[in-house]
Amino acid sequence: MKSYRFLLITALNFPIIGLLGCIEDRATPPISSSSPSTNSSIAATSAPTPVANSSSAEIVQSSLSSVLSSGTFEDGEHSTSGSVQIVMKNNKRYVELGSSFETSTNGPDLVVILHRSDDVIGSTNPPAFPINEGDYVFLADLKSYSGSQSYEIPDSLNLDDFKSVAIWCRSFNATFGAATLKS
Repeated sequence: MKSYRFLLITALNFPIIGLLGCIEDRATPPISSSSPSTNSSIAATSAPTPVANSSSAEIVQSSLSSVLSSGTFEDGEHSTSGSVQIVMKNNKRYVELGSSFETSTNGPDLVVILHRSDDVIGSTNPPAFPINEGDYVFLADLKSYSGSQSYEIPDSLNLDDFKSVAIWCRSFNATFGAATLKS
């Protein structure tokens, strides 16, 4: 008879359960019509149990994240909405756009930037809300016009110098939307 053992690990306060491995247990020989003394080819075998390289505490700790700051997007040249957070995960910092994030598809070359001003839209002029070189740092090209997405922040960057996240059209120096970050 075959039986299986499963090794499951759950992260504290997280509903995620991960299957790390399963093994087939053949300790009980299959039912056979031959007597045990004449069936010498059946041996009890067992596959090795998978072992994680990290302790359970390390696995739980590495899956935790902390929110450093957050904000809500405000329209600039085009409609932009949703939430943004700066988070720390596994000793790395990220800009994370929330599942409700959405911006216009009306622009080429949209990027995610960190801006020094705490009011990018209010401190720039409509309709394009252009920004000045030196007031921002480029993180990455925008991955999608909507939904959850994450962008790594370079380790060398001092986050105290940046007060907003913005979606910016680099080609036309037009700020589609910006979110002031609050701790």
